Amino acid sequence: MDSEERITNAVLRKEVDRVPTFESLIDEKVIESITPGGTLDEFIYKMDIDGVVVSPDYNKEEIGPNVFKDEWGNTIEYTSEKTPISKGCINTLDDFKNFESPDPKAPYRFKTLENAVKRHSGKKSIIVHMNDVLSIPRNLLGYENLFINIASNPDLIKELIKFSVEYNLSLAEEVVKRGVRIIMTGDDYAYGKGLLMSPRSFEELFYPGFCRVIKGFKELGLLVIKHSDGNIWPILDKFVDAGIDCIDPVEPTAGMDIKTIKEIYGNRISIKGNVDCSLTLTFGTREQVREETLKCLKDGAPGNGFILSSSNSIHSGVKPENYITMLETLKEFGNYPLNFL
Repeated sequence: MDSEERITNAVLRKEVDRVPTFESLIDEKVIESITPGGTLDEFIYKMDIDGVVVSPDYNKEEIGPNVFKDEWGNTIEYTSEKTPISKGCINTLDDFKNFESPDPKAPYRFKTLENAVKRHSGKKSIIVHMNDVLSIPRNLLGYENLFINIASNPDLIKELIKFSVEYNLSLAEEVVKRGVRIIMTGDDYAYGKGLLMSPRSFEELFYPGFCRVIKGFKELGLLVIKHSDGNIWPILDKFVDAGIDCIDPVEPTAGMDIKTIKEIYGNRISIKGNVDCSLTLTFGTREQVREETLKCLKDGAPGNGFILSSSNSIHSGVKPENYITMLETLKEFGNYPLNFL
């Protein structure tokens, strides 16, 4: 069974030969430490990782050290983890009415994806990172204005959500044309202690659009991995009811638990996660990583429908030897039929 089939079957909760693994991000410092001079692609093949995540391409202009202006008109600043922080470019409904969005079908929008298809099709699973209905409003408004407008100007939020649905479905149409079957929506609805908004705000403002965009993805034939950090227990039912295929990354430090999710939702969705990258992979010993990886396998792997990964990403703080240990433990115990039960 090749990696492409392995991940597709895992997302569909079908039988696989072994538990697959992939990460939404593997920091170049970790790659360099493990495979000096190697590229991400070379790393994925050497370490027998099953999937590669790519994103649509957007042009940006550098206007200062680590500060750029992007096609959306946003000023974005990159942190040491290369995570973009958007300052926002919209404040009012009138601003949005005059807003010109980047063309989702621009010829260069999918160059990275097209190159990935050429390199990996039939060998590795290609997962396209996209959005559902929170990230675009957040980026266009900025975090602070997003939450202010949720409370004070819900009409603006509704218009941005409607736009998000239409824009992401336009992107998805192009993704499908290029032969991709799996997407991951990266919108975070929670943090460690709970939701970023009230459950009522989520249900009244965001959930109708969330259902529309997930339905649209499915109608295009896509499998949907829903990513959200944080404690998403209050809205996990809603995610599942909307028709997602897989939940990621089941953040353990936020009170999320693979075993419980498997017991409640395992007949409806697959699960991806969740070796803790904030503590165990970053500060733990190799033995601790081995123990936690084995626990994840025991909790998630029985009955199929499981993808092993970190609890978010392999960021620059992850000890390279710990990531290696996680992958070695998977190789030792992740084959079906499972030998540790």
